[in-house]
Amino acid sequence: MTVLEPRPHTVGVLLAGGVGRRVGLDTPKQLVEIAGRSIIEHTLTVFQDAPEIDEILVLMTPGFTEDVERVVAAGGFTKVSRVLEGGASRTETTWRALRALEDHGEHEERECDVLLHDAVRPLLEPRVITECVEALRTHRAVEVAIPTSDTIVVVGRGPDGEVVREVPDRAALRRVQTPQCFRLPVIREAYERAFADPGFADRPPTDDCGVVLRYLPDVPIHVVPGSERNMKVTHPVDVFIAERLFQLAAERVPEQPPAAYGAALNGGTVVIFGEGESESEGEGDGVGAAVAELAGRHGAAVFSFPWTLVSDPRSVEEALARVAEESGGIDHVVGVVEAPAAGDLGRTGAAQLGPVVVADAALPHLRERRGHLLFHSAVPYPGAGHALRSAARASVVALTRALAGEWAAEGVRVSCLAPEPAGPLTAPAPEPSRADVARTVVDVLVSGVSRTAR
Repeated sequence: MTVLEPRPHTVGVLLAGGVGRRVGLDTPKQLVEIAGRSIIEHTLTVFQDAPEIDEILVLMTPGFTEDVERVVAAGGFTKVSRVLEGGASRTETTWRALRALEDHGEHEERECDVLLHDAVRPLLEPRVITECVEALRTHRAVEVAIPTSDTIVVVGRGPDGEVVREVPDRAALRRVQTPQCFRLPVIREAYERAFADPGFADRPPTDDCGVVLRYLPDVPIHVVPGSERNMKVTHPVDVFIAERLFQLAAERVPEQPPAAYGAALNGGTVVIFGEGESESEGEGDGVGAAVAELAGRHGAAVFSFPWTLVSDPRSVEEALARVAEESGGIDHVVGVVEAPAAGDLGRTGAAQLGPVVVADAALPHLRERRGHLLFHSAVPYPGAGHALRSAARASVVALTRALAGEWAAEGVRVSCLAPEPAGPLTAPAPEPSRADVARTVVDVLVSGVSRTAR
């Protein structure tokens, strides 16, 4: 029977030493913005949120460490111990990280497990980190890899160019990802041997497992399954693909267990604009009231106001100030955006400007409690007024995405539920009940992340 030792101190090392020349930039691609945040912010968030990670070390492109330090400070990435300059190559950057771990203050002379990860792989799934850390309890080196779906060929030089020399069996081939994970003494010894080899610089391995394989061939490298989503942002098209993958992830609303409702809402304060009291208001009628009932049932103090109030910014500010004074603070603000009636351009303007008014007034209160602003916009079903409803919905989605990026540094989450109507090739789905919509709204509120769900 395998005896598992206690889990050692575990460090996530983000290797961010590259420059974005292949994506057409003169600045590091780690600072490129995707889905409202820089790539390195997304990657830092994955490691910050991973319970298995005790510490984060960042190796950044020389000249840009201060940029990352500002990101760390603004984002509250408390696990980051240091931001250091990377080297001229991947191997030199890794070596700098290993040397930093050896003489790091309170961890001096203390061994640890190390997860070396490309900072430009921001879509790493938490499951991979968990499995890598667990694998290091019984293995000394771990590689993350996925099966290749393409046939790989080995080429050689022919009289008129390259020719195929060999077609390896695809079943035995894997595409390598990161993190690559090691017990610190293993990867340290491999690099010490590498730098002692005069021929190392002429034929450097392309990754850290390659260094271990060459210089410590007796150390087995265990393989943990990776993920197709764990892509590396390298070329211009990768930026667009990653952006869409983040959008798809944000659109999924995980159903929360009942216990999560009470844990997140009990003792908190929820403010709702658009409670839907009238029976003739249209598709969005009643959603706010259903959210109020569900949140109140799980211990939240709920304050509801009609959507018509948002036409007057001063009234919204005064309403929120009264709530904050009475309750001691505001945790969540929900705006149920009313759909304008057919031909009612005035209400179209209100539907588009109302969320701006609510957001502007809510920010000071939500900043204090690191709270959550959520908008709900009804499905613009085909028929009279469809164009106006679609315009109102689109403006809410655009506002949400912009605010989510701007307010991340404030610690305020911004989400939007804006369901897509059935398309021409899609069978129309039944309209969800108000209770179902309310559950989805509360699921987003208690999920702990920002979402633009459709």
